[in-house]
Amino acid sequence: MNSTTGRGGGDGDSPDLVCQLDCVQGMVDALSSVRWKRNQDAVVEISEHGLVLVVEESGCLQAKVYLKRELFLAYEFAAEGRPRFGLSLGLFVDCLNIFSTPGHAPAIEIRYPGPDMQLLLKSVDSPDACIYAEIRTRIPDTVSWDCNFEPTGNVPVSFTVKSAILKEAIDDLEWPGSDIQISLQPDPPSVTFRGEGHGDLQIEFLHYANTDLLIAFQCTRSVSNRYKYKFLRAMTSNIPSSVLKDNRGSKVTVGRGGMLKIQHLVSVRRSSAQHSRGNQQPGHIAYIEFFVKPEEEADEEESPIGDN
Repeated sequence: MNSTTGRGGGDGDSPDLVCQLDCVQGMVDALSSVRWKRNQDAVVEISEHGLVLVVEESGCLQAKVYLKRELFLAYEFAAEGRPRFGLSLGLFVDCLNIFSTPGHAPAIEIRYPGPDMQLLLKSVDSPDACIYAEIRTRIPDTVSWDCNFEPTGNVPVSFTVKSAILKEAIDDLEWPGSDIQISLQPDPPSVTFRGEGHGDLQIEFLHYANTDLLIAFQCTRSVSNRYKYKFLRAMTSNIPSSVLKDNRGSKVTVGRGGMLKIQHLVSVRRSSAQHSRGNQQPGHIAYIEFFVKPEEEADEEESPIGDN
């Protein structure tokens, strides 16, 4: 990464993408939510619909950040197909943070590719100076694995819980090297998290007992699967403080074979000037999805997961 103060710089010929964003912090929150370790590579795919950033680990955990074109002040896409490139996620987040200064967060322009296939960023409305940065990209080594998430039947097995409560529950279940069992049952409608270590710890959410806690619940047959704790923690450990403060919910869905999906929503807020004109749109949300494989895939004859 090179960051300099001065004019312009790095304008490539016929870029695939040129877009502008006026809320750097919202993008930082979204990307930080899938950053579970210091050195982490990501793959970015761009299209006419927006950007998708994908990170993976061990072929068992995958996270995606969806940044739809509606989130941007301007979005010009000129490529054929869906160009993909790899980069350092930590470097990308650190670079974006340069543009978020106390008291002033200028709009930024994102351009790809630069003359040497870099990802280029620069401020576009700073009255005093132009902040410019470039990030080296690479050709992705592999194609992202297909999580192949399929619903368990006509009625999805899912629940929605306050994000802060979900994070607190998983944090409390930490046992070194342990697995976490997640069970759902329809009668009484409940979700149980159970961890084993030096002892057993069980956390239960009852749907009818506290609808403010367990916001929504769908389950017609009992389901139970085990997951590595480190993967579950990665799905919740970096939920942005803005999501926790807004008291939002996270949706958890169990797919066929025990595949687990967790969805978070992160606001990419517009500037105060946009707010004053009443242009805040409900669509200005970054969608975060995590997928994690179970420790052992469920056997459909033994596990009551199937079509309804």
